[in-house]
Amino acid sequence: MQQKLPYISFAFLRILGFAAVLIFASTLCGQAKTAPANAPKIRFEDVAASAGLTVPHISTPNKESIIESMSGGVGFIDCDNDGKLDILTVNGSSVDRYRQGGDLMVTLYHQDADLKFRDITLAAGLTRKGWGMGVAVADYDNDGLPDIYVTGFGGNVLYHNLGNCKFEDVTDKAGVRAGGFSAGAAWGDYDKDGYVDLFVARYVDLDINKLPAFGSKEGSCTILQVKVQCGPMGVPAETNLFYHNRGDGTFEEVSKKAGVDDPQGAYGMQPIWLDYDNDGWPDLYVANDIGTNFLYHNKHNGTFEDVSLISGTAVDEFGKSQGSMGVDAGDFNHDGKLDLIDTTYAFQPIALYENQGLSGFTDVSSQAKLAQPTYPFVKWGVGFVDMSNDGWLDLLVANGHVYPQIDSVAGAGSYREPLQFFRNNHDGTFGDATAESGLNKLPLLSRRGIAFGDVNNDGKIDALILNVDGPPTLLINRTQNAGHAVLFHLIGTQSNKAAIGARVTVTAGDLSQFNEVRGGASYLSQNDLRLHFGLAATTVIDTVQIDWPSGKREIYKQLPADFIYTFVEGNGIREKVPFTAQ
Repeated sequence: MQQKLPYISFAFLRILGFAAVLIFASTLCGQAKTAPANAPKIRFEDVAASAGLTVPHISTPNKESIIESMSGGVGFIDCDNDGKLDILTVNGSSVDRYRQGGDLMVTLYHQDADLKFRDITLAAGLTRKGWGMGVAVADYDNDGLPDIYVTGFGGNVLYHNLGNCKFEDVTDKAGVRAGGFSAGAAWGDYDKDGYVDLFVARYVDLDINKLPAFGSKEGSCTILQVKVQCGPMGVPAETNLFYHNRGDGTFEEVSKKAGVDDPQGAYGMQPIWLDYDNDGWPDLYVANDIGTNFLYHNKHNGTFEDVSLISGTAVDEFGKSQGSMGVDAGDFNHDGKLDLIDTTYAFQPIALYENQGLSGFTDVSSQAKLAQPTYPFVKWGVGFVDMSNDGWLDLLVANGHVYPQIDSVAGAGSYREPLQFFRNNHDGTFGDATAESGLNKLPLLSRRGIAFGDVNNDGKIDALILNVDGPPTLLINRTQNAGHAVLFHLIGTQSNKAAIGARVTVTAGDLSQFNEVRGGASYLSQNDLRLHFGLAATTVIDTVQIDWPSGKREIYKQLPADFIYTFVEGNGIREKVPFTAQ
C-alpha cells in the first residue's frame, strides 16, 4: 500500500530545530577533542581546480523531484594499470534533460603528471547517456583490467575495460541493465567461484512521466507549509537485484534464489560486502533509507540468511529505524572484528555499530562521542580511514541537505552543510578534528559521495568528494610528520583478478590491523582497490597475512614500510615501489 508522507507540524519541527541548535552548541563547547599524545595535526588541501577537475555535477536549483537530490557517486580507478589513480565522477541530470535523452552518466579523468587530470570520457568510450547515480569497480571477467559499473535512474551501464583506458559498453550483453531507480552497487564473490558477482540496491519506484507534484497536497510534501519534493515516504519502495557472474561475460539475476530479494521493497541506498563473522565468506549489508537495514549472512551454499534484527544492525541504539545513506566497514577499536559506520538523515545521530562477535552488533555512537556532533546534519559519504598513519581508523563524513527550501524555515537546518572529520582517540571514542584539519574553512556545500585513496602515492590517504551543483573536491592529505605506512595491490589468480574480498592482516610492533578489498562502499562510491595501513613509528612490518577469496593463505615477514607492494596470488611479491616524496 502506498504510504502518505505525514505533515510535519510547526511545533514538532521547531522543537527539532531548537534541539539541534542546543546539541550543536554544546558540541562546539564540550565535545571531546583530545588527540592521542604527540599526534600530528591533520591537514588537507583542496586541489580540484588546479588538478583540472572542472566538470560540474548536473542538477536543478530547486530539487523539485526526489531524483534530483540523490545522485552523487565518485570513484578511483587505475584504468590503464600505470600505478596512478584515475578519477570517476557521476554527472547527474534533471527531469527535463532526462526526458530529452539524459546526460553522460559518468566523467573519467586520467591522471597525468604532477597531480594534473585530463577529461578522457569520450575518448574512453563512456558515452552512455541517462541519469547517473553511483559507481563500483571490479574486474568482472578476470582479464587484469578494472571494469566500471555505473548505476542510475532508468537503467545502469557496465563498461568493459579494453586496455589503455578504452571501454566497451557491454550492458545488454551482460544482462545487468537493471532499470528502475538504482542507487548503490557492490561487487563481491559470494560463492567463491573466482568471479565477482554484483548486488544493486534500488530506491523508489517512479515513472518519469508521472512524478508526484512538487509540494502536492495529496502527498503532504511540505515543511511548515513550504513546498518541497515528495518522497521517499509516500512513494512506493523498489526491490533490490543480485546478479550472479556466470564466468562467460554474462550474469543471472538470482536475488530470490539467494534469499536477498526483498519482496516487499525497501528504500535501498548502499550495499557493502564484509566478512563480519570471520568465517572466510563474504556477507552482505544494505543501508536503507526510512526503514530497517539488512544484514545477510552467507550460508556457504549460494544462499543467505537474513539476520538483520537479531544482529542489532537493523535499527539504532533506541530500536528505531533511521534514514540510512552510506556505509563503510573497518575495525576501529582493534578487536579483530569488522565494525560498521552508517550515515543517517538530519536529527539522527550517525550509527556506529560495534561488532560484538557472537552477540551481534551494538550501536555505540553515543559512547564513541559521535552522536551529538553528527545529529543535526544529513549525512552521506563516509569512510574508516587512517589519515595520520598512526594505525587507527578515523572518520570523514560528507553532509548536505536534500531540500534547498530548508533555508527558508527558521531553525530547521541549512541546505549547505560542513564536512566533518573525527580523529580516533585510541580508546573507543572519536574527537572532532574538523577545525584542526582546516576542513571548517572549506565552503559550505550540499555534498554526497566520498571516495578514498592515495592519489599521489605518498603513503597518505586522500579524499574525493561529490558536490551537488558543482565540480568535485579533491582533498590531498598534507599532514606533516605522519607515521609510516604501506599500500598493498593484490592480484588474484585462483581468486578473482582484482582480489575483491581478500583480507590482509598486518602486524607491526604491538599493533595488529586488517582490512578487505571492496568493490563499492561509502555512498554510491568506489575507493582505491589498494589497501592502506598506517604503521606509526614502525619501519619494518613483522608479518603480512593475506587471506585470498580462494581460501589460500600466504604469510610474509619482515617487510620494510613506506612501499607499495604488488602481490600475485601464489607467486609472491611482483613489484615493490617506494612512496613518492612530498
